[in-house]
Amino acid sequence: MKTVELGRTGEQVSQLALGCMLMGTTTDEASANTMLNRYLDAGGTFLDTANCYTWWEERGSLGGHSEEVLGRWFASTGRRDDVFLATKGTALVKDLDAVWVDDQPDWERAYQNFDGAGGDNLRRSVDDSLRRLQTDHIDLYYVHVDDRSTPLEESLEALAGLVQAGKIRYIGWSNVRTWRLERIRQLCAQHGWPAPVAVQQQHSYLRRKAGLSHISIVDDEQLDYLQAHDDLTLVAYSPILKGIYDDAAKRAKHPMMALYAGPDADARIAAVEDVAAEVDATPNQVVLAWLLHQTSPTIVPLMGPRTLEQYDAGIRAVDVKLTSDQLGRLDAAGA
Repeated sequence: MKTVELGRTGEQVSQLALGCMLMGTTTDEASANTMLNRYLDAGGTFLDTANCYTWWEERGSLGGHSEEVLGRWFASTGRRDDVFLATKGTALVKDLDAVWVDDQPDWERAYQNFDGAGGDNLRRSVDDSLRRLQTDHIDLYYVHVDDRSTPLEESLEALAGLVQAGKIRYIGWSNVRTWRLERIRQLCAQHGWPAPVAVQQQHSYLRRKAGLSHISIVDDEQLDYLQAHDDLTLVAYSPILKGIYDDAAKRAKHPMMALYAGPDADARIAAVEDVAAEVDATPNQVVLAWLLHQTSPTIVPLMGPRTLEQYDAGIRAVDVKLTSDQLGRLDAAGA
C-alpha cells in the first residue's frame, strides 16, 4: 500500500485508513483482530477511532468499545508502534436518558448533549482514551464535532498543552465549517499553538444535492480551501456512503441518499458503473480508487467495514488502476 504525507508534517500514513468505529459492537472482537492484522500485513498504518464509538448501539452505553478493543489488540500483539493512531473527543453524550426515544437514539437531541471542547473535558477525555487504548500517546487527536459554545482559545490552548505534554502529537478537526477552520488557523498562528494537520469530513464521489447546507459534507468552498492549504489533509469518512454504489435497491431506500439524490447523482453513478465494468471492479471499489487518485487536495479515504468480507472488498481498491481517460470521465460526469 502506498503512503501519503499528512499535511506538511513529514509524517507518512497509508493512503487508505481503517475506520475502527464498529469494533467491539457490531463487529465482534475476534473479527476486529483479524481485520487489524490483515490491514497491517497489507501495509496499512492509519487507524481511526473515537471515544464515543459506539454508544448508540446499546442503551445506557457511553461508548469506548472500539478504543478498548484496540487497546487489547495493542497489548496482545505489541504492534502499537506499527500504526499511526487517531482518535477523537467532544462527542460523548452527557445525558443518555435525554437522547433515547422509544429505544432509539434521537440524533438531534444527541447533538444538543455532546460534552464539547472545553479545556477540562479535553484533558479528561484524552486521559480516558489513553487508558482504554493502553498507550502513552495518540498520534492524531480530533475535535470530533466543532463546538461553538466554547471559545476556540480555550480549546486550542488545552490541545497545545496536551501536545506539549506528549499525550498527543498532532491535532485535527472534524464536522466543521470552512470559516471556522480559518479562524482556528489564525488563532494558532497568533499564539504559536499547534495547528490542525487534518480535517475529517464526509466526502465521496457523489456531490451533495444542490442547495443542501450540511456542516459535515465537503462543499465547493471547503474543497477550494483545502486545495489552497496543503498543510491540511482531508480524511474522507463514509467514502462509499454505506455501500450504496454497489446496490441499486439499497440506494432506493437508504437515508444517506437523501443528501445526494438527483440528476447529478444519477449521472455519476452511471459513470462509476461503466468504469467498474471496464476495470473488473465493483462500483464501491472504483469510488475508493477515484479518491485515492486525488492529489489536490490529498485525500485519505477512511473505510469502516463491519465484516471481514467488507474489509476484503474494500482493501482491493488500492489495486484498482484508473487511466487518465477513466478519471476524466468520472470527473466530468454529472451537471
